Amino acid sequence: MVTVTGRAIHCGLTSSVTLHRVDGPIRFLRGGTEVPADLGHLAGAERATSLAADGANVHLVEHLLAALRVAGFFEGVLIEATCDELPILDGSAEPWAAAVHKLGPAPTAPAAIALGREVEVALRGGRARATPGEESLAYRVAFDHPAIGEQAWEGGPADYPGLLSARTFGFERDWEALKARGLALGASEEHVIVFAMDGPTRPLRHPDEPVRHKALDALGDLALLGRPLRARLTIERGSHALHHALALAVKLAATA
Repeated sequence: MVTVTGRAIHCGLTSSVTLHRVDGPIRFLRGGTEVPADLGHLAGAERATSLAADGANVHLVEHLLAALRVAGFFEGVLIEATCDELPILDGSAEPWAAAVHKLGPAPTAPAAIALGREVEVALRGGRARATPGEESLAYRVAFDHPAIGEQAWEGGPADYPGLLSARTFGFERDWEALKARGLALGASEEHVIVFAMDGPTRPLRHPDEPVRHKALDALGDLALLGRPLRARLTIERGSHALHHALALAVKLAATA
């Protein structure tokens, strides 16, 4: 059992999460209700991935799910949360990875999903494709900001640990608008890389940290498949909603 506590970036509350080794699929426990970490319980994609079941909700699950995925956990963990939103911690998945490491070795992974055909989805200017082949991820972003612009990252499972330290980022110009919508109430530069017009307000961990973080989000979102995915993934201008659409298309293609 491992407990992690921190600030929830959107609601601003203190949130504690306890990881338990258990049998069965990965799921969350919120207020006595279990919320499975799978595509059938998706509840939202507004700046984070949200899950829900029987009136219980959990938000911002993607960083923890990415850390579990990189550590090889596709099952065997119950995630007990004291708040509807998981803590943002330092904005990356690195603190989650440290907690997951304390759980010990992951159970044997289930059989990988193997695609019989290519699938492609598009949403709001973004595009994602899964092609049969050995597992890899290629991610591209393009932001109208001089400090980011176009960035690309590509790698396979052996490279995924290099994504864990990439932090959530946002733009100074959007800060007040987010708060007016009831979002980012707990955000500070301790949790988020803020890009002002002349660049980030604190040093980056990687020159390409924004695209690395987007690739990290994709790993967490695709972990909702519950199994490894043997496919070459290409994502351009991605979002949580696009990642979910790709995962759902993969699930349909794998069962067709």
